[in-house]
Parts: sequence; structure tokens; C-alpha cells
Amino acid sequence: MLVGVMGDTHDHLPNIKRAVLEMNENSVDMILHTGDYIAPFVIPVLAGCESRVIGVFGNNDGDRELLTKKCAEYENLEIKGNFTELTLSGKRVALIHGHEKNILGDLIEGGLFDLVVHGHTHQKSISRKGRTLALNPGEICGYLTGRSSCALVDMRTLDTYSIEW
Repeated sequence: MLVGVMGDTHDHLPNIKRAVLEMNENSVDMILHTGDYIAPFVIPVLAGCESRVIGVFGNNDGDRELLTKKCAEYENLEIKGNFTELTLSGKRVALIHGHEKNILGDLIEGGLFDLVVHGHTHQKSISRKGRTLALNPGEICGYLTGRSSCALVDMRTLDTYSIEW
């Protein structure tokens, strides 16, 4: 199973469209979004993903009720609150925005998850603590780093690949 990972889209529609194109071209089976969509008008753009998109809220997401309502208009989009866990290809996955550093640290250090996906810092990173791989795909918006990035994860092997533009 190939999973796309993106986040910190921050209303940047051209870059969101590019990320959707990258995910579709790579034929991902699912996309995880680390939050900070910001406004509901990004949801129809994300709905262009050919696979299911599961996300969480970020600390800058405004009208969460409206974001959730807008996602409900599309069969492939869902925001699961502030945190969710999934099992993908037999691997336990935690998805969180990451602005609550203590919680993020506990998820990574606790050893309960094979993969912890997070965002918030806008800096792409990958690290390992015991059995847990921690992945931040960077930022779609490009506002802080001047570069847009997302990631792909092969869930069988946990090999990761970065996509930048």
C-alpha cells in the first residue's frame, strides 16, 4: 500500500492543486493530511484526489465545523478531529498535527505505533525511535521554507520518498 502524506496547506490553492496532481500521478492508495487546511474553500480542491483523504485539524484551522461539513460533501474526504489512529498494511499509524509537543513526543517515544505522521513545523523530517518512524512531510504552502513538499510511504516497508517543488 502506497500512502501519500501532506499537510500545512494553508489555503495555497496552486500548491494544493500540484500536491493533488502528484498524489494522483503516483497512484497512492490513501492520503494522510496533517492539518492546517485553514479555510473550507480548499476542500473542493483536495476532493480532486483519486484516493481517500483522511486528515486531522491543525492549530490554525478556523471554522472546524464548516471544514467538517464541507468534507461531508465528498465521499473521499474526512477530518477525524485532532488525532486519529489507523492500521494500514498491518502497521499502526498515528496522525496528529503536532503543535502539542508533549503529546507528539509521547506518541513517538511510546513505541505503540509503527508510524507517527505529523506536521506543524513546516520542516520535512524523518526520524526513528525504536520501532517508531516519525514523519513530517513538510509544507504544501511553501510559506516558511520557500519550498513545497509532501511524501510517499510504502506501508509494507515504511520506506519514504519526498516530493518537492
